[in-house]
Amino acid sequence: MPVANLKEFLNTNGVPHITISHPKAYTAMEVAQAAHVEGKEMAKTVVVNLDGRLAMAVLPATQHVDLDRLRKGTGAHSVALAQEWEFQADFPECEVGAMPPFGNLYGMEVFVEPRLAADQEIAFNAGSHTELVRMTYKDFDRLVHPKLVPM
Repeated sequence: MPVANLKEFLNTNGVPHITISHPKAYTAMEVAQAAHVEGKEMAKTVVVNLDGRLAMAVLPATQHVDLDRLRKGTGAHSVALAQEWEFQADFPECEVGAMPPFGNLYGMEVFVEPRLAADQEIAFNAGSHTELVRMTYKDFDRLVHPKLVPM
C-alpha cells in the first residue's frame, strides 16, 4: 500500500497522522535513525508463518522476534519467519520489507509486542523505504485490533 493509499485510509477513518520522508533505509533501526524517531517507537513489521498461515508480528525496532515466545503467546504449534517469496505477492504496492503493520488490510492477523503498545505514539514504514507514518497507538489499535503478545 503506497503512502497515498495509506493516508487515504487513515483520513477516511479520521486518524490524525504525519508522514515523514527520510533518506533510504532498510532496517527498522536505520529507518528510526534516518527519520529521527526513537527506536522504541518505531514499529517493525515482521511477517511470520503460524501453523501454515501468514500473520504480522509488530514490535519495537530495538527488539528481535522471539519465535518461542510468539508461539506460546499465540497458541500456535509451529512458528517461523516467513520467506519473502511467501508474502511478496500479498503486498504488491509495497517495497519488500516496508509493509505497514495493517494486517487487517491484507487479511492477516496482527500481533503486537506489549512494550510497543505502551507508547503513546508509533511510527512505521508506509510501503516504501523512504517514508514513514507517525500516529497514536490508540488510533492504530482502533483500526487494526491487534492482539498483544509478548515476543
